[in-house]
Amino acid sequence: MRAVVLGWVLVLVVSTFAGNALAVDLAAFIRKDDFNDIRLSPTGKYYAATAPLEDKTALVIFTRDGNRMSGSFVPARNAHVNGFEWVSDERVLISIAEKFGMLDQPRPTGEIYAVNADGGQADLLVGFRVQGRGAGTRIQPKKVESVAAFLVDGLPADERNVVVSVWPLGQTEPFTRAERLDVISGRRATLASAPVRRASFTTDNNGEVRLAQGSDVDNISKLFYRDARGSAWRLVSSGSADGRIDEPLGFSADNSIAYLRVRGDGKGPDSIVAWDPASDKRTTVLRDTRADPWSIIHRNGTAIPLGALVMDGRHRSMFFDENVPEARLYRSLEAAFPGQSVRVTSSTKDGQLLMVKVWSGSNPGDYYVFDVAAKKLDFVVASGSWIDPDTAATVEPFSFTARDGLTIHGYLTRARDGSGAGPMVLMPHGGPYGIFDQWEYNRDAQMLAAAGYTVMQVNYRGSGNHGWAFRQAGARQWGGAMQDDLTDATRWAVREGHADANRICIYGASYGAYAALMGVAREQELYRCAAGYVGVYDLPLMQREDRRTARSLGNWSRDWVGEDQAVLAAASPNRFADRIKVPVFLAAGGEDEIAPVEHTRMMEAALKKAGVPVESLYYPTEGHGFYTEPHQREYYTKLLAFLSRHIGGRHAQIDVSP
Repeated sequence: MRAVVLGWVLVLVVSTFAGNALAVDLAAFIRKDDFNDIRLSPTGKYYAATAPLEDKTALVIFTRDGNRMSGSFVPARNAHVNGFEWVSDERVLISIAEKFGMLDQPRPTGEIYAVNADGGQADLLVGFRVQGRGAGTRIQPKKVESVAAFLVDGLPADERNVVVSVWPLGQTEPFTRAERLDVISGRRATLASAPVRRASFTTDNNGEVRLAQGSDVDNISKLFYRDARGSAWRLVSSGSADGRIDEPLGFSADNSIAYLRVRGDGKGPDSIVAWDPASDKRTTVLRDTRADPWSIIHRNGTAIPLGALVMDGRHRSMFFDENVPEARLYRSLEAAFPGQSVRVTSSTKDGQLLMVKVWSGSNPGDYYVFDVAAKKLDFVVASGSWIDPDTAATVEPFSFTARDGLTIHGYLTRARDGSGAGPMVLMPHGGPYGIFDQWEYNRDAQMLAAAGYTVMQVNYRGSGNHGWAFRQAGARQWGGAMQDDLTDATRWAVREGHADANRICIYGASYGAYAALMGVAREQELYRCAAGYVGVYDLPLMQREDRRTARSLGNWSRDWVGEDQAVLAAASPNRFADRIKVPVFLAAGGEDEIAPVEHTRMMEAALKKAGVPVESLYYPTEGHGFYTEPHQREYYTKLLAFLSRHIGGRHAQIDVSP
């Protein structure tokens, strides 16, 4: 009897380890990157890098010579270093944002800190917490006022001052002003007052405030221009007049030409134009036929625009003039890293040292320093040092024609040994408007591919990157044409042999969770299960929440989501739980301010009442996406188990260590 028991134990142990060999090791996908962004100081003496921690993002400063850490700045819980700028070789300016959950979009608080390269003299220069010599600052302003501030211009020629836009708090639609900020004392001096509410400012290459773009409560964008300090503002364009929206990008070297990103001109994707304020002449200098400008390329060591990266499937660079040195530089770098994307993220003041990021759908990103004179690349760090791009899943762009003739783009992620029509997970992105899936290393998609699924990401109408008309095509289409695009994409994948028609599930977060539940409510035969993570499921409730937040947000919600309560209710999946015929998995955080947990509880209750099999996972202390590693591990373990039961992929690896 003892021998039989030992034999069964041995079989169990061997089976467990054999199962683990095929299971998904979640550690590789929930571990945070070492760094998100790295920038050179003005002379190249230091690097500064953002470092994601569990529920915050810190700034770490280290020397380029020897890579020795020299200082750091660590904000409070749920606070993140959202941007930073070297003012001099010894002082860094830091802007803060709050983010309640991994999937939450960072919301800038308007607080600006400065810290020395050695980590000393960390001061809150401006923000709502500045109260004379209060906690966290040595700054003693002449007048204490509750404001938010955002960096406009780091003033490369001035190591003591920067230009910021200042927003008076307590007003939901304020008139802003541009001010000069002393990064040591925190003193501010007004440079310009905005001619329109909620304005952002653009300076020329001498630091003069020349452009202001904003909108009133009607959310109609207006652009104003002035010749010099003290000159009167004049209106350049208004979205209400011609539907065109102009976004300032910067000035030419002699400050005579302003470069504008133009959207809504009826000619397809956004373009970049050179505008002459003296003659009002516009010249298109960059336009792609299928994709918007994705990231602006500047002259090395300056803020002068020269071109842009566009992402038509993969990234490629375009220039106003292909003969400029930066164009030749990009061509050389692109040749050095075939099949990958390349972007210069910062440079020294003299433009001789460049920080270069290289990434792809299989590579989270490697950073190099390029010495222009020596034509030499030196490796600095990898964002995900534990990830092998040669074995990670491949990411391939695709496109198809929707039922009404509109071209829809997206990405397929699958393991390198995967082929044929296997199980597929359709993963619609959140947002929905203006957000878009990119050619990049996506943790969720890579994890699902490791579990044996083909992962389909679809940039349905309403998504960004394909022009204003494409985005507007999604207006008031929650549960309508945006949902049809996902349905059409799924059927296209089956026809093209990318998916087994009997093994498809739909899974998403935020709006993606809404789309997942609407998908199984509308298409009872197309999907075998649905999973919704921190989702919104009741549109009338969501709109009431938007209206309470701000008048402009309420107007936005009316324009883009809708205002007829009966129509909104008819596009709310919690109202149609009885139409859902497949199992559902729901997860939410109790502190979610974007998709309050009430949405998920209402959805779960409706499913149970309808007799639909539903599993749920709640964490009272989590927000819009789970922060803590144990919570992430449990969530993904349950998600993979749920998908495996219904379409047959792998489970998460079980820790069998004592």
